[in-house]
Amino acid sequence: MRKLPWASFIIIGSLVFVAVFAPWLTPYDPIEQTLAKKLLPPFWEEKGSFEHLLGTDKFGRDVLTRLFYGARISLIVTGLALTVGGGVGLLIGIVSGYVGGRVDSVLMRLVDAAIAFPAILFALLLAVTMGQGLMTLITAISLLLWATFARVIRGEVLALKERDFVALARVHGCSPARIMLTHILPNVLNTFMVLLTLNVGVVIVAEASLSFLGAGIPPPTPSWGLMVAEGRGKISSAWWLSLIPGIAITLVVLAFNLFGDWLRDRLDPKLRQL
Repeated sequence: MRKLPWASFIIIGSLVFVAVFAPWLTPYDPIEQTLAKKLLPPFWEEKGSFEHLLGTDKFGRDVLTRLFYGARISLIVTGLALTVGGGVGLLIGIVSGYVGGRVDSVLMRLVDAAIAFPAILFALLLAVTMGQGLMTLITAISLLLWATFARVIRGEVLALKERDFVALARVHGCSPARIMLTHILPNVLNTFMVLLTLNVGVVIVAEASLSFLGAGIPPPTPSWGLMVAEGRGKISSAWWLSLIPGIAITLVVLAFNLFGDWLRDRLDPKLRQL
């Protein structure tokens, strides 16, 4: 069995900690502007100070504070998008795989259409029609996420429904709904949990990308993608504005991907080493 991914645990734990306790970890307001202190560099630079450890942006807002509050946005978007998109995908995958026939054909064509449609374009269309905001962002990501879950779960169900315990349940007169709920669902939960962890990074990158393009969280609400977008015009003179949130995105995505790989190996008995 692979060793515990302690680096991933530390990064993920730190993310949750700063997101939950952000108001108590910093004395600054994430959206309050102080133009007299704009574009201060991080503390290790010549003009930096420990008053603003990671510097300030072009409006004088503390970068570290916005980074902490931006972690909240990432967790909220990730949690809600995975709950909605993953839940819908789980339901459709189980129904499609177990019922089969025309129902399976129709649902899989919908899955193919959802996967083929450009995600960024779809989110931009939603932003134009619904307006920028948290719900628009969650809706866009959820509608594009369910298809991946549905396809993988369907493959698991196609194999499970041929197993002896499902055949015995049919012989005992169990309804299809009961078989799917009590026999199929518990056996696909391991795969579902692995998919959730592996898609956390996907959602975080999607949220950052859409915020960067102006289809996500509207300013002045702090968001890591928005912070990168706001600093792109000053990358040569104020590198910390884009680089620091970019590093945060990279570390968190890498941590969740490594954790997902470990969880997959841990839950799959064929990959365990005795």
